[in-house]
Amino acid sequence: MQSPQDIAFLKHFSMVIGSLVLVAIVLIGFATYLYSLQPPDANPLKAAKVDARIAPVGAVYAGSTGQAAMAAAAEAAKKAAEGQVAYGGTLDGSTIFGQLCTGCHTSGANGAPKLEKAAWAARLAQGEATLVQHAINGYTGPDGNHMPAKGGNPSLTDAQVEATVKWMMGQIK
Repeated sequence: MQSPQDIAFLKHFSMVIGSLVLVAIVLIGFATYLYSLQPPDANPLKAAKVDARIAPVGAVYAGSTGQAAMAAAAEAAKKAAEGQVAYGGTLDGSTIFGQLCTGCHTSGANGAPKLEKAAWAARLAQGEATLVQHAINGYTGPDGNHMPAKGGNPSLTDAQVEATVKWMMGQIK
């Protein structure tokens, strides 16, 4: 059996706990109201960072819109490459070959002709101007081998590519 003192204690204890819960709920409601009165921080840098993070990586265009977008992108890439001069602007073909071309033309990767007379005989017959144009603009041969434009380095100038082709031709003869 419970004594009358225990019953009185439990009633008083329940009332104290209920009062504390009610005070906590009132304080939470008051804090929420005060927080809603505060204007949010307007940080333009934060907004710019968020916009940069959620911006699309690329876009797909079709038809004349796509051709115009591709032309604009190519022009922008060309202007960006003009701002950078590869290898300090050197016209030393051996330096450019040693830093860029040797990867493919020494190993024969992707069917690139090694600096051997047999591999270049048919190419040399096309003439220096043709070889320079193929090196500048890129070329896909009849067997599917691919020479990327400017050896894959768009920051090379046409004069640097020409100097490198002439140096390579000098090494073959």
